[in-house]
Amino acid sequence: MIDKACSVNKALENAVLLKEPLIIHESMRYSLLAGGKRVRPMLCIAAGELVGGDEFTAMPAACAVEMIHTMSLIHDDLPCMDNDDLRRGKPTNHKVFGENVAVLAGDALLSFAFEHMATATQGVSSDRMVRMVGELAKCVGSEGLVAGQIVDIFSEGLSDVGLEHLEYIHIHKTAVLLEASVVIGAISGGANDEEIAKLRKFSRCIGLLFQVVDDILDVTKSSQQLGKTAGKDLVADKMTYPKLLGIEKSRELAEKLNREAREQLVGFDPEKAAPLIALTNYIAYRNN
Repeated sequence: MIDKACSVNKALENAVLLKEPLIIHESMRYSLLAGGKRVRPMLCIAAGELVGGDEFTAMPAACAVEMIHTMSLIHDDLPCMDNDDLRRGKPTNHKVFGENVAVLAGDALLSFAFEHMATATQGVSSDRMVRMVGELAKCVGSEGLVAGQIVDIFSEGLSDVGLEHLEYIHIHKTAVLLEASVVIGAISGGANDEEIAKLRKFSRCIGLLFQVVDDILDVTKSSQQLGKTAGKDLVADKMTYPKLLGIEKSRELAEKLNREAREQLVGFDPEKAAPLIALTNYIAYRNN
């Protein structure tokens, strides 16, 4: 993970250069290069390698998903959304650059993600590239990240939110980008439709797993341990897995999702599947 994160960080640094207008590129780089686990790019690369591809081919797509993830964090932290002051252990983008620049930095990262993937990817057929672009665009739109965010906003303070409603929010707000990371990585590596279908199910499981663990950490860890504001879901009166199921049942759900995710990798080369299994366990047992 340390090796892959270094490769991703180097690629991101080379992709988004400091140039005019300086303020917008400084803002983009501030959040993009602020650290983070780089789980989504790693999943993208590991999925490509699983089906016979390589890191070089998958890297522009891996950078694209991290740019989109960073955009979503910048926008989520804005006063009109979650109104947060801390992200990845640093002041949030709008606290440093102002709300106007932060909004535009997110917009710029979103559009550049597609430009970078489309122009920097080598050795992938045009048919596959179109499929990758479509996959990434759908995950971020009104049926993806935006759907999860809007339903999440309008669910604050509701007392009758059930498990199905909560799953809808998190499938769209968190899981879709993890799913896109895995699927576009697999497409870049030459995966067939059957392999893509299995990896889609795998990524849906780890997407929900990621959120269940996030919800548990939010109520069991400090802001210092998390690198972001702890307990903010409680303050905002948001429905979470621990609030709905309790901590123990949430942990049981996490174990179940971990198991179901790993089951989808049966039939692939075990050696090539090992990084994805390791990343799944990392998501399940992380502390921040």
